Amino acid sequence: MENFTNHAITNQAGTADLPQPAPTLAPGEVVAGLRVLVAQMGDVTPLTPAQRKTLRSQARASNPVLQASINVIGVLDGVAQALGLPAAEVRQLQEDANRWTAVEDEIRALLNGVTSANLVRRQRLALIATQAAGIGKLLARNPDNAVLVPHVQELKRLKSYARRKKTAVVPPEEPASQDAGTPGGDQT
Repeated sequence: MENFTNHAITNQAGTADLPQPAPTLAPGEVVAGLRVLVAQMGDVTPLTPAQRKTLRSQARASNPVLQASINVIGVLDGVAQALGLPAAEVRQLQEDANRWTAVEDEIRALLNGVTSANLVRRQRLALIATQAAGIGKLLARNPDNAVLVPHVQELKRLKSYARRKKTAVVPPEEPASQDAGTPGGDQT
């Protein structure tokens, strides 16, 4: 127990040097900021799932293979001339790709955090709604709270509608052919 207390005190003293978080942004401000950021990045081109799949299959070279290939470009000027790219430019492209991978990881972590926080909000909202419906239902029993009756009835109607199972559309069956039981048709 003593270590925990000392650790907590140390952490509190150590956090004074860390930058404090900025005030919470509204969702609209975050969206506007992201749009500005995307516009500044310039090289953000959305791809279709098929395009991403094709590019992933074409970009499966390991780092050692990539490095050896770049070395081939650097060894002979004829290779660089044939490609139209010097080895230094290809190395820069590789470095950029590696750095943007770190950006991908950060954005995925951000998306996971935003998604998780919104899921918690929705769960909290669902709990509040359930509690409000239950309290309203109880209070509507009292004639003094008659104003709640139409709201409670509407909730009941909406819940019963949501619980109904949707009827599945069953495609009509094709009539069975007479020779379906015998392979190759009628063998009489």
